[in-house]
Amino acid sequence: MTKHQQKPASFLERLIFNNRPAVILVCLLISVFLFYQAAQVRPSTSFEKMIPLGHPYIQNMLQHRDDLANLGNTVRISVAAKDGDIFSKDYMETLRQIHDEVFYIQGVDRSNMKSLWSPSVRWTEVTEQGFAGGEVIPQTYDGSPESLDDLRSNILKSGQVGRLVANDFRSSIIDVPLMESYSDPEDRSKQIKLDYQKFSHELEEKIRDKYEAQNPNVEIHIIGFAKKVGDLIDGLVGVALFFFVAIGITLALLLWFTRCFKSTIAVVVTTLIAVAWQLGLLHTLGFGLDPYSMLVPFLVFAIGISHGVQKINGIAMASGETDDPLAAARMAFRQLFIPGMVALASDAVGFVTLLLIDIGVIRELAIGASLGVAVIILTNLILLPVAISYMGISQRAVKQARDEAARNHPFWRLLSNFANPIVAPISIVIALLAVGGGLWYGQNLKIGDLDQGAPELHPDSRYNLDNDFVISNYSTSSDVLVVMVKTAPEGCAHYDTLAAMDELMWKMENTEGVQSAVSMVTVARQSIKGMNEGSLKWETLSRNQFVLNSSIARAEGMYNSDCSLAPVLVFLNDHKAETLEHVVSAAREFAEENNREGLEFVLAAGNAGIEAATNEVIAASETTMLIAVYAAVSFMCLLTFRSVAATLCIILPLVLTSILGNALMAFMGIGVKVATLPVIALGVGIGVDYGIYIYSRLESYLRQGMTLQDAYYETLKSTGKAVIFTGICLAIGVFTWVFSAIKFQADMGLMLTFMFLWNMVGAIWLLPALARFLIKPEKLRQKA
Repeated sequence: MTKHQQKPASFLERLIFNNRPAVILVCLLISVFLFYQAAQVRPSTSFEKMIPLGHPYIQNMLQHRDDLANLGNTVRISVAAKDGDIFSKDYMETLRQIHDEVFYIQGVDRSNMKSLWSPSVRWTEVTEQGFAGGEVIPQTYDGSPESLDDLRSNILKSGQVGRLVANDFRSSIIDVPLMESYSDPEDRSKQIKLDYQKFSHELEEKIRDKYEAQNPNVEIHIIGFAKKVGDLIDGLVGVALFFFVAIGITLALLLWFTRCFKSTIAVVVTTLIAVAWQLGLLHTLGFGLDPYSMLVPFLVFAIGISHGVQKINGIAMASGETDDPLAAARMAFRQLFIPGMVALASDAVGFVTLLLIDIGVIRELAIGASLGVAVIILTNLILLPVAISYMGISQRAVKQARDEAARNHPFWRLLSNFANPIVAPISIVIALLAVGGGLWYGQNLKIGDLDQGAPELHPDSRYNLDNDFVISNYSTSSDVLVVMVKTAPEGCAHYDTLAAMDELMWKMENTEGVQSAVSMVTVARQSIKGMNEGSLKWETLSRNQFVLNSSIARAEGMYNSDCSLAPVLVFLNDHKAETLEHVVSAAREFAEENNREGLEFVLAAGNAGIEAATNEVIAASETTMLIAVYAAVSFMCLLTFRSVAATLCIILPLVLTSILGNALMAFMGIGVKVATLPVIALGVGIGVDYGIYIYSRLESYLRQGMTLQDAYYETLKSTGKAVIFTGICLAIGVFTWVFSAIKFQADMGLMLTFMFLWNMVGAIWLLPALARFLIKPEKLRQKA
């Protein structure tokens, strides 16, 4: 029995093991309540949780949301004709039916919905008598060839080609703005939050499936935030399947590792209890599961298995010295509770640092992960050894533990050379080269999306194929940056305001990455030209206020009710990180130069404005979060081991993993965004467990007077197998995500697989090499 094991029982140990029935009863009562709560957890997300509400761009957008119709949370439905064009009776009738069907779906902002069938979509032309105009589809439309010819003419005169109508006239779009909450049809006093999954399913069932079957010549494409999120939530079903696959793989590997069915079941069951408790607490606190926090149950399961393996390994070793299951469980508890508690506390504080990021889904992920770590303390550090104290472990496992303790291990003896005075410097040099290479290549890491469409989904997903269709067939892309022009009431019609907006549009249209820019100035110039016999020389802004007033009267929807705010819509080629940074920088520069009393250019709305704000928050938070997570984990290690050298031995391998992880993301073309940023904190939080368990054992053997290499050999004999097994087991569990239908979860699975494995390698390989230079065994013996 080691000196560490001979310490007297602590108050906590006596409290737990002297009252084992009470511990099990308390856990049972907690389980009944939280299992009930967990059963009610549902997928839940919202537009506002996905965006940084504290960012000035978002605050400006929300402040003027009512004045920005069709520029917020909008779905675009493109109805395409497979053969021919849109000028057929059957096509137009199908479009009308789809328009009416969508109109009555709950959550649609009906007053701002727009398609060719909307009365607000009008045409204008200049005649000898002056302006003429009307609805694109007039009341007299009857589907006859003459009506269709008139429709073609009206569309050409409406300015909607490239916007609501495709450039090739083979499809048209229905713009569907959404409300985040709406009145309950049965009780108008109640507000119902928009259910993205339900809304997405209604679009599929009531629109796509129904009308593609009804009219085989029609093909429907749907894009927009709500549709993307609905598809992501549907992908959660597949992720749940991966969870069960991970359980099966873990069960098989644990059985091979422990050679004991009872202890394997005990580890898996207590870990699943932790997952259920975490989900139950989430629901109790009013949270649900969104596509981003779906990984939390996986992490809780992974962390629980990691600590469960250490516990079972410790109990098996203790069982080699005593035949009493209770005594073995107490010995393992006494030896491993503090390292386990420190590791879990480090995990928790690492996850809490995610709260620094002002994005709702990341903060909920942080809360969920922290709750999961908290319950693991109860289930895997306390309930598991209590359960094993009753169940015991198989004689086969005990015999294996005794044989392992007695015999020489060539493999562990080989690995112990990492602490050899000749090998250790080589390891340090290799690590420094890896740091240098990782830092150099990591410079290519970008903030934000690096692909068109929805990078969260695979390129061949239905959503991204739909998005490619819209981009290819319409002049105005789905990526829109909105600059809001604020004036005094009635000020948006003044010449100075319109001239400044015109200058902004010219600047943006000549900025790389911009397709076009549209505002009330666009309509005003066309109207003034029309009022002057269509002469191109008059396609400009008049200084006559009466002329301007008349010209902007036709720009309905391009300014608010009191003409104090007018948006400038900038259509971008894509929402890639570089495009957004370049365009937003140009818009911001113009605003700084031209803002003055009575005229203010305010950024930003539109999906591109939201993406730009999110990228800025992530860029500002990334370094802060990384410093915070390392500071928190370092503080916990320093508090526990009371040694800067010990802290460095544990932390530096994690730093190497983070650097190489960034380089891997750059190599794979994965940007730092909402989906991937948490991986950095999660990788550090979970990876520190390996180092803590290894160093705590190493230190105990050094205190007994062993040389560093001998102490490390004994450490590997006692805990090395558990550490390597845990790393491989966790990596296999999250590697199943690579096959997810949701691309960002596949990317996260690959990143976490790398981090789990490399953190394990770093703890086994680099920690003893660092200890050779940083740890003074004689000082440890003096403190013992």
